[in-house]
Amino acid sequence: MRTVFMGSPEFAVESLKALHQCSFIELLGVVTQPDRPKGRGLKIQPPPVKVFAEQIGIPVWQPERVAAPDFMAQMRLLSPELIVVVAFGQKIPTALLELPPLGCINVHGSLLPEYRGAAPIHRAIIDGRTVTGVTTMYLDAGWDTGDMILKRELTIAPDETVGSLHDRMALAGGGLLAQTATCIRNGNAPRIAQDHQKATYAPKLNSADGLIHWDQSALEIGNLIRGLDPWPSAFTYYGDRQLRLYCPEVIDQDVRNFPSGAIVKIDKGQGFIVSTGKGSLLIKEVQPAGKKRMSAGAFLQGYPLEQGDRFESRVP
Repeated sequence: MRTVFMGSPEFAVESLKALHQCSFIELLGVVTQPDRPKGRGLKIQPPPVKVFAEQIGIPVWQPERVAAPDFMAQMRLLSPELIVVVAFGQKIPTALLELPPLGCINVHGSLLPEYRGAAPIHRAIIDGRTVTGVTTMYLDAGWDTGDMILKRELTIAPDETVGSLHDRMALAGGGLLAQTATCIRNGNAPRIAQDHQKATYAPKLNSADGLIHWDQSALEIGNLIRGLDPWPSAFTYYGDRQLRLYCPEVIDQDVRNFPSGAIVKIDKGQGFIVSTGKGSLLIKEVQPAGKKRMSAGAFLQGYPLEQGDRFESRVP
């Protein structure tokens, strides 16, 4: 099948690898986002999909707008039978959706119709879900509203971070995509309409979403920390210093005499225990502003916290 792949971040690389390994797929080219400045030095960096495509010798296009006439003309010349879109980063115009006779398909990081939107992997952990998954679907004019093809469930471990779940889901998505492509080739791919009444949403996150509200329960805060690790990360304030928190553990500790956000106990070998609106939380790793991520024990050597000190749930 003559196929064009459209994707940009690391999540999409596993899907591109899976297609590359399918003997019946002829990859005509890869469409990805333009190179962008990233990191502290704002060095121009290519999308991960571009890096892999160049390694395997696949042509790459990087349009600012996929609806641009010159890009659409290129796609018509290629005449793909199938277009695969995975975390591309732009809305696909109707003219492109209608171009391939076998359709445009997508790999989405949730069990649709749950968690439509840009951050389904983060939101599943933040919401305390124990099961999530990936879905392949036909794209239509809406956002994640098209007919579903196949699904695969994944269990979310109690200590799972969005980073570890992302990597597992990327692999699962690649495998499911290969299975889906086989179904399409054989002419037996199902089309299952989504129940729009059951749809939930996972909007794009930003750094402000990481502010910890200590009046929430230890379980809720722990889910937030894990659901934002490594990006954008959950944070609090100690005086006027921002502190990013990682590796939480809900523990059984009497905190009745401590207000929310107060340090209940310090264990330089393990970390520090913080009181919450319900229960307490052991924090094992931290990252002070401008510093590298470190164990809580290493942090305590240079930042002498004391029992009764309190973290703030507001920007100073």
